[in-house]
Amino acid sequence: MRYSIVYYSQEVQEEIMNLPVTLQARFIGLTDRMMEHGPNLGLPHTNSFGGGLFELRLKGAEGIARVFFCLIVKQQIVMLHSFIKKTQKTPDKELKLAKQRMKEFKK
Repeated sequence: MRYSIVYYSQEVQEEIMNLPVTLQARFIGLTDRMMEHGPNLGLPHTNSFGGGLFELRLKGAEGIARVFFCLIVKQQIVMLHSFIKKTQKTPDKELKLAKQRMKEFKK
């Protein structure tokens, strides 16, 4: 079963593609695996935030980034939001934005 990757908006896609090079490469590698095997790659690659929201965990030479995503029927994985992680805990504003976008997309 093949999955497809879609983006919440053109802006989200551009943000992800403008991540530092090693983080971009990690994103591309992991999303290739997600399209083939599904979105649940398990830790340390993906993690659930509950309510249908997940994070793709990217780590590279330039640092750490997160990409929030959700799964929509018909095998669509929707990339909702990305950010460079600078603290141990996921910032509330980043999580709220991803949840809001997920709610909008599912309507």
